[in-house]
Amino acid sequence: MSWLDKIGLKKKEKLDKGVEKSRDGLLSKIGKSIAGKDEVDAATLDELEDALITSDVGVKTTVEIIDRIEARVAKDKFITQNELQELMRDEIVALLKDNNPDQPAEFDADFPHKPHIVLVVGVNGVGKTTSIGKLAHLYKIAGKSVVLGAADTFRAAAVDQLKIWSERAGVPIIQQGQNADPAAVAYDTVASAKAKGSDIALVDTAGRLHNKKSLMEELGKIKRVMGKVVDGAPHEILLVLDASTGQNAMQQAKAFTEVVDVTGLILTKLDGTAKGGIVIGVSNELNVPVKYIGVGEQIEDLQVFDRVAFVNALFGLS
Repeated sequence: MSWLDKIGLKKKEKLDKGVEKSRDGLLSKIGKSIAGKDEVDAATLDELEDALITSDVGVKTTVEIIDRIEARVAKDKFITQNELQELMRDEIVALLKDNNPDQPAEFDADFPHKPHIVLVVGVNGVGKTTSIGKLAHLYKIAGKSVVLGAADTFRAAAVDQLKIWSERAGVPIIQQGQNADPAAVAYDTVASAKAKGSDIALVDTAGRLHNKKSLMEELGKIKRVMGKVVDGAPHEILLVLDASTGQNAMQQAKAFTEVVDVTGLILTKLDGTAKGGIVIGVSNELNVPVKYIGVGEQIEDLQVFDRVAFVNALFGLS
């Protein structure tokens, strides 16, 4: 087995382990829905609907999945339990959004812009700064030159935490300490990345959602000053959500998409929750791709999201 195959196997094992709680919950509920049945009737569909909703897939997305299954069952008349599960997997994969080619998720992928500027948003406590640190590390080991920007100046701890991550990943950080102007930090970060010929800049931002108006103004200012240094910046806006909060993460996501044009999602803490269905619901409802998922504490446990691999893991397929 080559080292690449070993890395792939380890990644798959981490994913399987990371969604274990969600898989156990979902599969047991689906199993109860179809146990002993020789046809998919209205009662079965109702039970499947309950299984998906209580797995935090969300009402809107669940209804879409059930409607698609109902149409297929009506056409095929009879399908086995295995075929029903396969059908559910296919429909869920189809609902998960693909990445934009201009915003590749793979760490060794080429960017259409250099430097490629990424703004990272999310409320405090979801793992935003940690996710940025892990991204920096993974880009660095993939051969990319990275600059970090500590524009979450509202919390001193956020700046300090990002400094620690910059040292751990071995990448430079632009910071001006607590209470500095976030837009000034963002400007300096993008200017530094441009001057150094860096591949990518990752900019942290404050997560104060309780005051959407001030957040909107702050993010708007950050975007404007970035665009003055590098055309089209930021090229991505990634929203970090804590998967373990389930439907609360959905509400945060909706609030942020009202404020800013989110282009991709990072779902953290999947390994500690049975609410993994939120990955499906939030991607579908917001029409935004999931780019990365957190399936553990280690620095390599932030994985590029693979929708087929994720759904297979959720349904216990090898």
